[in-house]
Amino acid sequence: MPRVDFYRLTRDPVERVLPAIASRILDNGDRLLIVAGPAMQRQAIDAALWTLTPASFLPHGAAGSADEAVEPILVAGTLDAAPANGARLVALADGEWREEALGFDRAFLLFDNSRIDDARATWRTLAAREDVDNRFWKQDERGRWSEGP
Repeated sequence: MPRVDFYRLTRDPVERVLPAIASRILDNGDRLLIVAGPAMQRQAIDAALWTLTPASFLPHGAAGSADEAVEPILVAGTLDAAPANGARLVALADGEWREEALGFDRAFLLFDNSRIDDARATWRTLAAREDVDNRFWKQDERGRWSEGP
């Protein structure tokens, strides 16, 4: 059963939240596909994965590059159901739900208030299904995440 984690970004932008999620994924020995339609957002995510924390670089590359198959984190503009790096986890960094994400073991839908209505509609659609495990995460004023209703 695929799991979908909804992350409502009320304090920090996706470029600050995603490296922390990606770091935990790598620590678990998994691979990640990050999807963001806008090229500028992909560039910001790329920069954050390089520099967000000075002590740690998160190894990653762009979809379509020569080394895409060996990259533990792959950043793409579109969702490929079978990414070159073999990722079973996908982060939808632009807040846009894509049904193909249900083909992964776990999907992270990161959205800000500009996409709240879309996220709510997606939540209702997925909650009506018995074959999807939905989770909702919210951030407090100090930046810590907790699971919530």
